[in-house]
Amino acid sequence: MKTLLRIDSSVRIKGSYTRALADHFEEHWLTLNPNGKIIYRDLVKTQIPHITNKTVEGFYTPKEYITNELLESTALSDLLIEELKQADDVLLSSPLYNFNIPSSLKAYFDHVVRIGHSFKTSDLGYEGLLNEKSAYIITAKGGKYKGTPLEQLEFQDHYLKTILTFMGINVQYTYTLEEVAIDNAREVNIKTIQQQINKLK
Repeated sequence: MKTLLRIDSSVRIKGSYTRALADHFEEHWLTLNPNGKIIYRDLVKTQIPHITNKTVEGFYTPKEYITNELLESTALSDLLIEELKQADDVLLSSPLYNFNIPSSLKAYFDHVVRIGHSFKTSDLGYEGLLNEKSAYIITAKGGKYKGTPLEQLEFQDHYLKTILTFMGINVQYTYTLEEVAIDNAREVNIKTIQQQINKLK
């Protein structure tokens, strides 16, 4: 039985294009995996706090020196990383806010990108530890970026692929919905991405 970890980050619960496309992806994924399990991580309904100095201290303290206070400071990180480890596939949906990802999603990554748990270092450099997992990214942008002067200002898609790959997760596809603020283009672009999702096997 396969497991899908779905992570949503749009502050809009209703009327969110990324959540709607994530719904479509989830429905299609379930047709491919009728006995599949889904883990939901909604970063708006259950907010992720920013890491603190104690959290970072806990990340780098050897087990033999860990205190109860440090254990408490890394408990959420442990939980979020365990969710990632349980998943075969990861579905991540994110709107574009100020040329990048929502702050809630950045806070999430600060908890899960953790040495000794999701990556390690060696003489060869960095190595991701969450291998044999696939990720699918859904993003939405108000205007058109690809192929325009605005493309150099868009840091969302590249960052998401980079951070997931850094942890060893294989990014299979990024579904990018552009021009959501433009009525005559939005619906056409939504249908195009839905068709792209439907091709997933």
